[in-house]
Amino acid sequence: MFLRIPSRRCQLAIQQALYLGEKVLFPERLVLQSPQAVKTQNTAEYCAVDDGLKQPSQQESKVKKKNKQTKVGETVALKQRDGGFFNPVLNVQQKLAVKRILSGECRPTPYLLFGPPGTGKTVTVIEAILQIHFSLPDSRILVCAPSNAATDLICLRLHQSNLLKPGTMVRVNAAFRSAEQIDDMVKPYCKDGDDIQKALWSRIVVTTCSSAGLFYQTNTRLGHFTHVIVDEAGQASEPESLIPVGLVSEADGQIILVGDPKQLGPAIKSKLAQTFGLSMSLLERLSSRELYQRDEDAFGSCGAYNPLLITKLRKNYRSHSALLALPSKLFYHKELEVCADTSVVTSFLNWGKLPRKGFPLIFHGIKGSETREGCSPSWFNPTEAVQVMQYCCQLAKSEASAVSVTDIGVIAPYRKQVEKIRFLLRSIDLEDIKVGTVEEFQGQEYMVIILSTVRSQKVLIDDEKHCLGFLCNPKRFNVAITRAKALLIVVGNPHVLVKDPCFCALLEYSLMNRVYIGCDLPAELEHLQKCD
Repeated sequence: MFLRIPSRRCQLAIQQALYLGEKVLFPERLVLQSPQAVKTQNTAEYCAVDDGLKQPSQQESKVKKKNKQTKVGETVALKQRDGGFFNPVLNVQQKLAVKRILSGECRPTPYLLFGPPGTGKTVTVIEAILQIHFSLPDSRILVCAPSNAATDLICLRLHQSNLLKPGTMVRVNAAFRSAEQIDDMVKPYCKDGDDIQKALWSRIVVTTCSSAGLFYQTNTRLGHFTHVIVDEAGQASEPESLIPVGLVSEADGQIILVGDPKQLGPAIKSKLAQTFGLSMSLLERLSSRELYQRDEDAFGSCGAYNPLLITKLRKNYRSHSALLALPSKLFYHKELEVCADTSVVTSFLNWGKLPRKGFPLIFHGIKGSETREGCSPSWFNPTEAVQVMQYCCQLAKSEASAVSVTDIGVIAPYRKQVEKIRFLLRSIDLEDIKVGTVEEFQGQEYMVIILSTVRSQKVLIDDEKHCLGFLCNPKRFNVAITRAKALLIVVGNPHVLVKDPCFCALLEYSLMNRVYIGCDLPAELEHLQKCD
């Protein structure tokens, strides 16, 4: 069933966004504003570097050298309350991001928090919200995300901070959302959200991007919110992001977009809409503009990005180094640092099925046969489905390496393959293992991820009329291989996968580390089979 309300809200947001102007929608130069607040403890005006900290005067000179059009406005250090960060374990990049958000010198030009997988985006967002709330007494914060799950998580984490007084925060839900879908800890914040006018009395409003459109239907003054934070902004279409952004204060408002443009973007099914660019999020479009571009010469000491506009988180707290190396190389300029709990990510280094002990990756080559049922357009591969079931059984039912079923995730690109794998797992009493498409796994993490790639007919590779699942979609590939903490198993046909640059790189990586097993290799990779 198609609901017109979200589309109408997007349309209205586009019309209202006209007043935001080029500084927000098409920024070409940065005009610095006076800082709204400057932290005085552990957050001096520093740039994050690999081997220490640099003084601000050096950074400001680099900013000027990079863009002569940049105008540095009058800076006034406001008196900050005593105390440092609420979360004492934030890393250098997270602290820098919070400090820049709190300062707000780039406003109204959006500030981007670039968070690769497992780098603690949500932790940083929660700290930023708390710092704004307590440091800027006149602030009114609108926090949004494209999904209810991501929005509820923010509300839950703020609740768990135990720092907010009753009435400070409200969770606004869509009218059709049932109470059964809401976490019990979040429900108390939803009661005040039933009355939109009453919700505006709270200084922190949490809702989805679409439900933020409810404020347009009231007499809410445009510009009511001093800060608009859009989490998971890479998954929202640009019109969807503009719904909350259009409510920011025109005079002194600040926009913060949080996400990863290298992961999955908005789900747009219309080919016409894709042609006109709706599959690109506002986060991704802004990050591709010159003002936000990576520049190692100008900003090498600050993570290669202008720290006034963008902070890239680099410390990964999720995955084993063997699983992080390839996505770091393909998508993140080899900058991701392994900071995960060693006791967790080394859990499978001695698993008996590993081709190479101490290296928690398996690429299992299978020449299966893909097929479809009836008029269904969805593909499935019975041979791969059986192999996935066998790995699940070996992991969950082996006495030597018993793994909780809740720690295993199975990803497949097609609904029909998901259905077949679920059926097989039910037959061996492993129905509690989560099986789903890559879209269902974005933002999640599991100890073990098993990936079935399904497609097996080489003749279809060059046929644009056929959807090839993971193939030809680097973002989908990136999400799929970055969900695992301690073990990644990939099942697929190497003769098909070698045609895709990302999967070819994964095949080469597997061969060079001697973790490829299964069928014969395509001619392109035979020279790597004997690599030591």
